[in-house]
Amino acid sequence: MDADISGMRAFVVTAEELHFGRAGARLFITQQALSKRIRRLEEALGIALFERTTRSIELTAAGRRFLPGAVAAVAAFDQAVEAVRADGDPIRVDVYDERFTPLRLVREASERDPRLRVELSMRQGLAVALPALRRQEIDAAFGRAHDLPGPWPEELAHRLVHLEPLAAFVPEDHVLAGKSELRPADLRAGGIAMPDPAGATEWRGYLERLAARLGVPLRFNAPAIGVRHLVEQFLREKSAVGLGEMSIDAAGSGLRRIPIVEPVPLLPWSVVWHRRNPRPLLRALLAQLRPARPPDPADPRHWLPEAGLLGHGTGNARRPR
Repeated sequence: MDADISGMRAFVVTAEELHFGRAGARLFITQQALSKRIRRLEEALGIALFERTTRSIELTAAGRRFLPGAVAAVAAFDQAVEAVRADGDPIRVDVYDERFTPLRLVREASERDPRLRVELSMRQGLAVALPALRRQEIDAAFGRAHDLPGPWPEELAHRLVHLEPLAAFVPEDHVLAGKSELRPADLRAGGIAMPDPAGATEWRGYLERLAARLGVPLRFNAPAIGVRHLVEQFLREKSAVGLGEMSIDAAGSGLRRIPIVEPVPLLPWSVVWHRRNPRPLLRALLAQLRPARPPDPADPRHWLPEAGLLGHGTGNARRPR
């Protein structure tokens, strides 16, 4: 029996975690499947790589000697796979949804760098995209890198790349339709009404934090199935307001876009990638997505929920390594 790459990958990840549960979660396999892979590898090598007890696992002396070569072998395999697909395969990027800023950011990046061939997906939530990122089924994803389920995956990095002001969207016969700007006091009677974010826990968290900051009630309706359904929901509201990015063009929709001020809510967009993704096109994309500078947390004119937490979990300015 020969050692195989899946066994070596399982060994490397388990050696990093020293915990079968966490290692299995990183590889998206069960603990039983992970144990089988490592056992097959140990049988192929004829030596134990881990010392197992009921409470912990540790590398054996042989495991410590084997680890550097296994890390290099897995990296070399990944690079070899990348070498045969790099010229032909586009970079795979999740842009959240067609109506949001990331689609424009990727389009502008590809216009500046003609090498960037992009295959788009729209999972409508960073929380939903993270498993695909961890498996490197996609190369990058956009979203708000906070209020996600569970701890931040250490193998992923993120960088804040854009801050987009939010505006209120109301029908033309809405009680607030005649205003040129809206302040928190204007919103408190009717509150905010939004489609249920479903799996996009980071968007739900943002809305809940914003409503608490403004002191306005927040209500979630049924999830919106497409842009038309979203507009229909907003058109039904006659006292509550819907929220969307300021860059969204409301012309012809029957909705009015009204800026929110004092403070202006800023929606943070980060790009997220796997630290060990070797693709040159990923590096090219990241080179086009420069870090955004958040406002001073003491500035009352703007609101950003995690202005003091931008380094949480990952280190925003790190590149793939």
